[in-house]
Amino acid sequence: MNRRRFQPRQAVAFVWGSERYPDIKGTVSFRAVTRGVLVTADIYGLPDKERFGIFAFHVHNGSSCTGNSEDLFADADGHYNPTGMQHPYHAGDLPPLFGNSGYAYMSVLTDRFTLDDVIGKVVIIHRQPDDFTTQSAGNSGEKIACGKIMER
Repeated sequence: MNRRRFQPRQAVAFVWGSERYPDIKGTVSFRAVTRGVLVTADIYGLPDKERFGIFAFHVHNGSSCTGNSEDLFADADGHYNPTGMQHPYHAGDLPPLFGNSGYAYMSVLTDRFTLDDVIGKVVIIHRQPDDFTTQSAGNSGEKIACGKIMER
């Protein structure tokens, strides 16, 4: 009997830092699983000297990692929040990245969105940790890295 392995749907965002943080690089993978989406971030080159190396991490509603001179990722728009929830209950709110000498690895299972919901949107790494209170973005500060979510 010829059995084909089930290949879950996947998406990936190739993350790159802003002009101010050019060393940031990495991937964020999204894999559809039975109970939601498994999100895994593998990021290098994070600044490791300030703010204890904790970085807010979100799916944003925009579809581009472009911007202007004041905000290089302005076109990322705000957090992905299709149901109009208060922060930190936006669908795009994810756990923070904890830097370890400039490297961060994080994996989380979420049922706040499906793969179809986020393909075409962007992930953003912010300079500061998310305080999980301040509206609308948790006082997470400057957008320092971005990647567009694309189906694999």
